[in-house]
Amino acid sequence: MNVLQPGVGPIDGAAYLPSTPETVAWGLLPNAASRPVLTAASGTAVTFDTVSHEGLLADQGGDPAAFFGAAGIGRDRLLADAVGIAAALRHRPEQAGPHIVTGPVAIPGARPGDVLEVEVLALRRRAPYGVISNRHGRGALAGEYPRAEVSAGGAGGAGSAGSPGGAGSAGGASGAGTASTPVPPVCLVAHADDDGFGRLPLPGGRALRWPLAPFLGILAVASATEAPVHSVPPGAHGGNLDIKLLTEGAKLYLPVQVDNALFAAGDPHFSQGDGEVALTAFEAPLRATVRLTLRTDEPMRRMAKALAAPFAETAADQVVIGLDPDLDEALRRAARAAIAFLGERFGVPSAVALAYLSAACDFHVSQVVDLVKGVHCRIPKADLAGLVAR
Repeated sequence: MNVLQPGVGPIDGAAYLPSTPETVAWGLLPNAASRPVLTAASGTAVTFDTVSHEGLLADQGGDPAAFFGAAGIGRDRLLADAVGIAAALRHRPEQAGPHIVTGPVAIPGARPGDVLEVEVLALRRRAPYGVISNRHGRGALAGEYPRAEVSAGGAGGAGSAGSPGGAGSAGGASGAGTASTPVPPVCLVAHADDDGFGRLPLPGGRALRWPLAPFLGILAVASATEAPVHSVPPGAHGGNLDIKLLTEGAKLYLPVQVDNALFAAGDPHFSQGDGEVALTAFEAPLRATVRLTLRTDEPMRRMAKALAAPFAETAADQVVIGLDPDLDEALRRAARAAIAFLGERFGVPSAVALAYLSAACDFHVSQVVDLVKGVHCRIPKADLAGLVAR
C-alpha cells in the first residue's frame, strides 16, 4: 500500500483541508472563540487529511521517526504532516487530550438550534500501519493491565512489534513469558494488509487478523463556551464519540451550538471493537471525505431539541446515543433517547416504545475509556418501514 502524503493521490471532496500546524489543534476541540481554517457552503464535500496522535505523543518519545523506526518502518513510509506536527507543536497533556484535530470548518448560516448533517462519503487509509495502546492506568482493566509480560526474545521496543513475524511493544511489553519488574505502557504497532485486514504479529510467525472498518472517532461542532474544550470526553457537541458504526455511508447529526457550526474531525481509526477496552483501538491515519449539510427544517430541529445529543443513521439502522460518566446512566440515557426518537419521529407512545426496544433493539457499549462513557442503540429501519414520519 502506498502512503497518502498531503495533497498526493485521490482527493474525493470539492474542498481539501490538510493537517498542518496551522490547521490542527492538539487535544482541544473548537469553542465559541475558535477561528475557522476553512469556510464551506452547506452541502460541500470536504476532504480532511487526518493524523493519528499515536507515535507522536510525549510518552512515546515525541519523535515518530524514532518510534516507528524501531518497528522497522522507514522514514519514507512516514507521513510528512505527522512528522511536521510533532516537530512544530508542543502537546500539553496536563491541559489537553491526546488527539490531533483538524479544523474547524465554518458553515455559513448555521445557528444554534440547527443541525449539522455529517455524511461520511469516503475513508481512505493513509498508511499501512498504526498503533493500539494500553496505558495511563485506564481502560476496562485498569489496574490489571498492562502486565509485566515480555516476548520470548525479551522486553522490546516498537521494533519488536513491527518486525516481520515479531511481537512486542513500543517501550513496553507483549507476547509470552512473565517478568518480575513493572513495565511501561504497551503500545503495539499493528499492520493493515492490502486485503483489508488488520494484523498483530505473534511469536513463532503467527498473527491475529481481523477485518478493518475505518471511521473517525471525533466528529464535532464547537461548544457554546470560550473555555478550552478537552478532546477526550464526548458530549452534546459530538466529539470523541468513538462509534464504530460511523463508517462510509453513515450520517451523524450534530446539534449546532454556535454560529457557523465550526466543525472539526480527527481521531482516525482503522478498526475498533465496541467498548474499546484496552484504551485505544487500531489508531491510524485516514483521508476522510464528509459532506457537511446544514439542516434547518423543523422536524430536524425538533428532534435535536428532544434528544439534546448527537444522533446518527446507517443504511440499516437509526442510531441514538447515551453519554454519561457512569455506564449504567449512559445506558439509561440511550434508552430515553430511543423512546424520545420514536415518539418525536413516529408518534409512538412511550410505553409502547419501551416495550419495542426491549423486544427488538440492541444497545451497544460504544466505549468505556473516554471519561464520559457511551452507549448507542440501533433501531432497525426495517421495523419502521410501515410508520409515517412526522
